[in-house]
Amino acid sequence: MSTHGPRLRPDLEALPSYRAGQRPRARTDITTYKISSNESHHVPLDSVQAAIVAAVTDINRYPDPFSRELVATIAGHFEVSSEHVSLGTGSVALCGQIIASAAGPGDSIMYAWRSFESYPIWTGIAGANSIEVPLKDDETHDLDAMLDALTPETRVIFICSPNNPTGQIVDRDELEKFIRQVPVEVVIVLDEAYIEYVPEEKRSDSLRLYREHSNIVILRTFSKAYGLAGLRVGFSISQEPITQALRKTAMPFGVSSLAQAAAIASINAEPELLERVASVVAERERVFSALNAGGYELQPSYANFIWIRLGPDTNKLHVALEEAGLSVRPFPGEGLRISIGEREANDRFIEVALQVAGGFGVRR
Repeated sequence: MSTHGPRLRPDLEALPSYRAGQRPRARTDITTYKISSNESHHVPLDSVQAAIVAAVTDINRYPDPFSRELVATIAGHFEVSSEHVSLGTGSVALCGQIIASAAGPGDSIMYAWRSFESYPIWTGIAGANSIEVPLKDDETHDLDAMLDALTPETRVIFICSPNNPTGQIVDRDELEKFIRQVPVEVVIVLDEAYIEYVPEEKRSDSLRLYREHSNIVILRTFSKAYGLAGLRVGFSISQEPITQALRKTAMPFGVSSLAQAAAIASINAEPELLERVASVVAERERVFSALNAGGYELQPSYANFIWIRLGPDTNKLHVALEEAGLSVRPFPGEGLRISIGEREANDRFIEVALQVAGGFGVRR
């Protein structure tokens, strides 16, 4: 009889762990703020809360496994076929479904780095290989380098725009040129989890691109601008062959009845939600301007967070913010991602960041 215990995959030990934004430690002397997870600090709208409450009476039943009402609502909102919409427990789950649908051992998944932390995790779970292409100095995707890095084994390319955690976007003309040069056999994922925070004139026309190219998948989420992070619902738009594969790889009953009801109500309340988005964008620009005036040299952010690349000084600012009751997301040795939160949280962040700035010397 073996005494070594269950036989698990040894390669899982090499997988990076997903590091979620942490809550600040409990304090009695000051109000603490969590600005580490890119969440909306706004509570759900009254109409959304009412939809959730109404759905509670039916949670003794399984949710609609096909989420037909939500799928139809999304399809109508974006003027696409219902057969082109797939759902997942957040867009992060759809990342995994895409990789599971297209890649396996010996295949390769390409993405910029640094970018969304789940890409290498899902790649490793599938037994595939990661092709990580460094960002440019301005924190944008190096699309030319990504083309050069293509191999016959490349199955999926993730383009995160706005990019998490750097906040930069991909130029629309460069993206279209890039898509035309990628073989149609390769799935191109346009991960647009933060797209609502981008000005209309700066956005790529991803819906047109998906209609023109059969290998495009658009990823969106209700976790950020729609403020439903705790209910875990995201969606994809792609042409039917890809959509059918994503539905096959989805977790059965993964999107709860509460999440479906809340997402439908959120789409119906979009004008109110976009007012909240505008307020976050205004706060983002205020924080950005204050830091720039205080000596930080930042690249633009088009999401609901600010990225400060500090290299070896990252921990110094991180510790100071923690001591001030602010939980942010550190990337050791690289930089900090600070979510835009309540005005009071943003004010305190500015104050601490400017106090600490003098000890950094040259900053980016």
